Amino acid sequence: MRKVILDCDPGHDDAVAILLAAGNPDIELLGLTTVGGNHTIDHVTRNAQQVLTVAGLSGVPIYRGASRPLLNDVVTATDIHGDTGMEIHGFTLPEPAVPVEEEHAVRWIVDTLMREEPGTVTLVPTGPLTNIALAARLEPRIVERVREVVLMGGAVGAGNVTASAEFNTFVDPEAAAIVFGENWPVVMVGLDLTHQALATPAVEARFASLGTACGDFVVGLFDAFRRNYKDAQGFENPPVHDPCAVAYVIDPTVVETVRVPVSVELAGTLTRGRTVADFRAAPGADCHTAVATRLDVDRFWDLVVDAVRALG
Repeated sequence: MRKVILDCDPGHDDAVAILLAAGNPDIELLGLTTVGGNHTIDHVTRNAQQVLTVAGLSGVPIYRGASRPLLNDVVTATDIHGDTGMEIHGFTLPEPAVPVEEEHAVRWIVDTLMREEPGTVTLVPTGPLTNIALAARLEPRIVERVREVVLMGGAVGAGNVTASAEFNTFVDPEAAAIVFGENWPVVMVGLDLTHQALATPAVEARFASLGTACGDFVVGLFDAFRRNYKDAQGFENPPVHDPCAVAYVIDPTVVETVRVPVSVELAGTLTRGRTVADFRAAPGADCHTAVATRLDVDRFWDLVVDAVRALG
């Protein structure tokens, strides 16, 4: 089993990523850490509690993390995720029955990585990279202990919050620069890949047919997500970004990647937050970054449906 820390900002697609990680038998979900991103830290932390409550996952601890970026002002995505950060249609979310731990998320990440066997824990950040960057600066020894960082964020091509930048890297580009710059293996599962993971009506019908609380929860998420994405960005069907990173951890053959140096632009007036992949030459032996390029869509959705079915 792959030991995973899921650092997230739920978020519709974060919610699906949580279900995939929790419901797949090949992942041991050590805990959730939350970070301000899709909405404020209060909202995304409550949303994480509600996802675990719906799924009956009382054994997965939640740790509240950074409320704002390292330097930037707070930026949220209410146009996509609604006033609560996880707007839902046709499903009543329960009151949270899973508590939030007292320890700060960054401290817990560091303590967990220092306690677990080196090379056994994978970090999966699906929001702004503030917590991960702070952890690396708080205790630099964790860098050599992490198996790999598989993050949802960035883009080789066009961005989504600006023409150049994807939301997670735009919100906290300084944190992203730290994470990409550390000497640990980084896999960037960006928009080039995640825009292939569309929640079509046929996909939604697969979850509806499960006849379970988790299945109905996903249907409600997709219904709201579809409407918001169409209004905000013109998508007929919404791209479900975050579970793509989890799918790579479960089975790397579902996601094709290419090794390439990646840097984060911090100074450009029109390009701040852009992830710049340098394809000019073959990567050197010291290249520790890779970007995702192609998704096996059918196998991806099979993984997600199977995980949601297992949770009931």
